[in-house]
Amino acid sequence: MPDFSWLPANQAAPEDVEAVFGTGGAAKCRCQALKVPGWIWRDTTQEQRDAALVEQTACGTSGPTSGLIGYVDDEAAGWVAVEPRENYPRLWSRKQAWMRMDPELEGVWSVTCFVVRKGWRRAGLTYELAHATVAYGEQVGARVLEGYPIEPPPGKTVIWDEASVGLLQVFLEAGYEVAASPTLRRRVVRRVLA
Repeated sequence: MPDFSWLPANQAAPEDVEAVFGTGGAAKCRCQALKVPGWIWRDTTQEQRDAALVEQTACGTSGPTSGLIGYVDDEAAGWVAVEPRENYPRLWSRKQAWMRMDPELEGVWSVTCFVVRKGWRRAGLTYELAHATVAYGEQVGARVLEGYPIEPPPGKTVIWDEASVGLLQVFLEAGYEVAASPTLRRRVVRRVLA
C-alpha cells in the first residue's frame, strides 16, 4: 500500500468526499441506508440523500461528522462510516434482535459502511480504513466500536456492494472480535476501547 492517511470527514474537503462517493453504488446510497428510519428510505430522492450526506459529513466545520476519508498518496480513495450507534435509526427499527444488542450499553459507535473508489479496490484499503476506526474511536472517546460485516460461506464470494458493510476478516485484523453470529453470513463484531 502506498502512503495511507485519513481525516475525519469534517476536516476533509467536500471535493474529496464527492470523489469517493461519485461513482458506483455509493453514488446512489450516499451512506443513508441505515440513517433513514424504516421504509422511508424507499421514498427518499437522490437530492435528499445527497443533501443528507453533505450535512452529516459537515465538511469545513468543527463537527460532529459521520465518517472518515482515507487518502492514498494524498488522493481521496475511501470512506468508512463511524459514528454513535444511536445515529442509525434503522439499526433499531429492524426485527432482528442482534441489531438491538445491549441497547443500554453506552458509548457504542457503529462502523456501518466502507466505500473504496474505483481504481483503489483490491489494494487493501478497507483494512486500512478499519484500523483508522480504532484510532478515531480512541480520539473521540468511544467505549465500544461495533460493526456488522458479512462472512461468506466457504467457497462463496460477495459482490462489491454487498461487501459495503465490511468483510469479517477486515474487522478481525483491526482487533475486533465476533460478538454474535445471527445468520449464516452476518456477524456482529466489537472492539472495546480503553
